[in-house]
Amino acid sequence: MKHTARAFWIDSPGRGGIRDVTLPPPGEGEVLVRTLFSGVSRGTETLVFRGGVPVSQHTAMRAPFQEGDFPAPVKYGYLNVGVVEEGPRELTGRTVFCLYPHQTRYVVPATAVTPVPDTVPAERAVLAGTVETAVNALWDAAPLVGDRIAVVGGGMVGCSVAALLARFPGVRVQLVDADPSRAKIAEALGVGFATPEDADGDRDLVVHASATEAGLARSLELLTAEGTVLELSWYGDRQVSLPLGEAFHSRRLVIRSSQVGTVSPARPNRTYADRLAVALDLLADPALDALVTGESPFEDLPDVLPKLVSGEVPALCHRVRYDESD
Repeated sequence: MKHTARAFWIDSPGRGGIRDVTLPPPGEGEVLVRTLFSGVSRGTETLVFRGGVPVSQHTAMRAPFQEGDFPAPVKYGYLNVGVVEEGPRELTGRTVFCLYPHQTRYVVPATAVTPVPDTVPAERAVLAGTVETAVNALWDAAPLVGDRIAVVGGGMVGCSVAALLARFPGVRVQLVDADPSRAKIAEALGVGFATPEDADGDRDLVVHASATEAGLARSLELLTAEGTVLELSWYGDRQVSLPLGEAFHSRRLVIRSSQVGTVSPARPNRTYADRLAVALDLLADPALDALVTGESPFEDLPDVLPKLVSGEVPALCHRVRYDESD
C-alpha cells in the first residue's frame, strides 16, 4: 500500500499550501485510510484560515488531529470520509468517518474512525460532524411536541438544526436568514423560511447560529415570555453587545450556550461515539444533501479557501474531492 500523502496546511493567516507527507506503516490497532471526501465548514474553518482564533481559545479550539499551532502554520480540519486500506480485518475496505484534516491518506488509531452506515453515501457523510453539533444542540434545547421554533442563521449548523427539528411531531420551524436564497434550502429541508424583518414572533425556542450581533438581538425579540435562545454561534475574536435592557428581565428570557466540545449534560449516559453514531444514522435522509453547496478537487484548496472567507464562493458545506491515485 502507498505510504505517502499530501496535506493542506495554513502557512500563514489567509494563505495555504499543500505539503508532502511520509506516513508510518500502521501499527497494532491502527488503520491506514485513503480519503474520498473532506468537508470545509465555512464558519469555523474560515475563521481559522484568516487567523481569527483568540489566544485564550487556542487550546479549546484544537482539532483532534491538528498539527502545528494557531494562528499558523497549522493543519486543521475535522470532516473526513475515507476507505480503510490497512488495519483490522473488520475495518479493511470499510468507508469511515474521522475527525481528520484535509489529507490524501493518514494513519490513526482504529478507535478514531467510525464506519459509515450502508444507507449513507460517502459524499453525504462529510456532514457528520455538523449534524453531530446539531444533535448535541437539540439534546441541550430539549424541544417539546408542538413548540414554535425559529432557527436564526441559515448556515451549515443552523440548517442542520432546522433539518432535525423538521422531524419533531407538531413542531413549527422557521429558518430565518438575511439571504433570501436560503428559502430554497429551507424548502428542501421541509421547514418554513423568513427574512429577519418578516420572521414570526412568540417563539418558545430560538436557536441562534448566525454569528452576528444583529442576529442574536433579533433572536431575543422573537421569543415569547420565558422563552429560550440557544446560542450556537462562536464569535472568535469579536466582541458582541447584548440588548439586556427594556423587557429582557420582565419577560424572563433565557440565553443558553451550547457547544459540541462536551456531550450535552442532558444525556449523561451518552459518549462522543454514541453521539456521532446518531448523527451518521440521521444522514440516511437525502434531504440533507441540500447542505452541500459546492465541490472542488483537493488540489484547489489553496485557491478555494480564500474565496470561501471572502464570500466569493458562497457555501454551507464545501466538499473536497480526492483522486483515487493520491
